Amino acid sequence: MTSAAASPPADSSALRIPGYRTFLITFMLAMMADNIEHVISYWVAFQKFHSAALGGFAVVSHWLPFLMFSVPVGALNDRFDSRRLIQGGMALFIIASVGWGYFFVTDSLRLWHAMVLLTIHGCAGVLWSTSSQMLLYDIVGAGSLPSAVRLNATARYLGVLVGPGVGSLIMKTLGPTQGIFVNTLFYLPLLFWLVSAPYGRHFRGVTAGPKRAVRGLADIVQTIRDVRGMPMVAGMVLLAGAASFFIGNSYQAQMPGFAHDLGHGDPGTAYTLLLAADAAGALLAGVLLETRGTWLPTEASSAMKIALLWGCSLFTFAFMRSYPAAIAVLFLAGFFELSFSSMTQALVQLNAPDAIRGRVLGLFSMSASGLRAFSGVTVGLLGSVTNTHISLAVSALAFVAVAGLLFFRARQQGA
Repeated sequence: MTSAAASPPADSSALRIPGYRTFLITFMLAMMADNIEHVISYWVAFQKFHSAALGGFAVVSHWLPFLMFSVPVGALNDRFDSRRLIQGGMALFIIASVGWGYFFVTDSLRLWHAMVLLTIHGCAGVLWSTSSQMLLYDIVGAGSLPSAVRLNATARYLGVLVGPGVGSLIMKTLGPTQGIFVNTLFYLPLLFWLVSAPYGRHFRGVTAGPKRAVRGLADIVQTIRDVRGMPMVAGMVLLAGAASFFIGNSYQAQMPGFAHDLGHGDPGTAYTLLLAADAAGALLAGVLLETRGTWLPTEASSAMKIALLWGCSLFTFAFMRSYPAAIAVLFLAGFFELSFSSMTQALVQLNAPDAIRGRVLGLFSMSASGLRAFSGVTVGLLGSVTNTHISLAVSALAFVAVAGLLFFRARQQGA
């Protein structure tokens, strides 16, 4: 098992590896296409149904597959070629986009059609995400893995930022019907590159010991038992899970309310700038950590300290009454979030035993992404009972308590 106790050398940028550069570019295109599809499909579905329930289902269908299928998909990666599983994810994305396009052309979209397509899209996400983490380790190796994880996280934020803008432009110029078909083209570069990409266990003909059968729920239980014997991995899985469960990205959905309460000019503009501040902080973190990464070693203690700062920054934001100060605090929150989330994933990758790497990465994905399905309850539902300021503050405080407990426990174990 590779140790991540020491920080990687300063010249270990994953961008030096040609294969990773290709992977990153195709990954960014697929991420952009993912968000473009959201823009087009959500807009058309809202215009046709005006259903808040469908909007809620869209969130659940996006994250619930991560909760249910991340570990089984990880188990598949332990047995089968990760490249083909990623291609399967791209194929499902394309099927979802073509499905939307068919119903747009025929004007026959029904509510249950939309729910099926949203579910297919969510399953595509978990198949792509978990398998990409598995392949990433093989492409860059342990030395450049923290860099690759940071760059992928930065690319994800870029996709979230650029995708809606490109989606809106496509809708205005081509219309939603032609636009959704054009969007399928952005998935193709990754799908075609993986046909013969020289990476992965199966390409190298390397085996990682006896393979366990894929057993569904039993896999999840057994993987949890395995991870309990790995303090580093267990700590990072719990930290990512706490962040996902208590906060996730639910505060972003509540941002219009925060913008209104801050009372700074047009609520729409204020809302956009608040979201942009959060994303800009994350992008700066990605750039600084990639170019000046030696000042922040990839260690569990670093991840926990930054996670505590993230929780504290969101707790502070919940009580902001000054719009400029709120922007500054959200900028810091975005910086801290990308820093600790990319570090937790890198540490799990570096410390996962090779024989069950896929299952361990699946468990991390289930924790870091799947539990976001519940963050709407901790922030949104509690906010409807009290208000969003109190609900975010309580959720952030709960996360800080968990992160602090993990930090002190890790210090005691290391003493």
